[in-house]
Amino acid sequence: MDIELQAMDASPPHASGWLTRMNATLARTGMYVAIVGLMTIVCVVFFQVFGRYVLNDSPTWAESLAILLVLYVTLIGAAVGVRDAGHIGLESLLVMLSDNARRKMDIVIYALVGIFGGCMAYNGWLLGSSVASYLIPNLHISEAFRYLPLVLSGVLIVLFSIEHIVAILRGEEVKPSWN
Repeated sequence: MDIELQAMDASPPHASGWLTRMNATLARTGMYVAIVGLMTIVCVVFFQVFGRYVLNDSPTWAESLAILLVLYVTLIGAAVGVRDAGHIGLESLLVMLSDNARRKMDIVIYALVGIFGGCMAYNGWLLGSSVASYLIPNLHISEAFRYLPLVLSGVLIVLFSIEHIVAILRGEEVKPSWN
């Protein structure tokens, strides 16, 4: 009976190893950070609306903080989406290819996504370094904090892309971090 059930389940084994364990932890942490950031955005915007319409004294820092938090939430969330294979892809075209051609195209796609992530990290670092001495008005923190999510997200995208490429080469599947 067990042999029949195993034969029916033709899905590839899940990826394992230190890279997968590290990336799963990073992705799960990224999701939690994004959730906390999203809740914080809601609180900050609520406080700004309350201050403006109830207290008639709008907090000047609230809009700057909300915009900064949106950058962190979206970019970290996008990186986690790469690991969980939730990114935009041309899946409908890939199903028409043979298994071997599909694997090759998947590798090319993840390599391109990884290169994009590397460019994000590198250029985010350059941009952040160039404005590090300036302060964000009303928050009094370095402008580099606006570019830090680009760097973090880019590094995560590179790591997650490498994990997917290794899994494809091994004939394994990366288990989404929300499982």
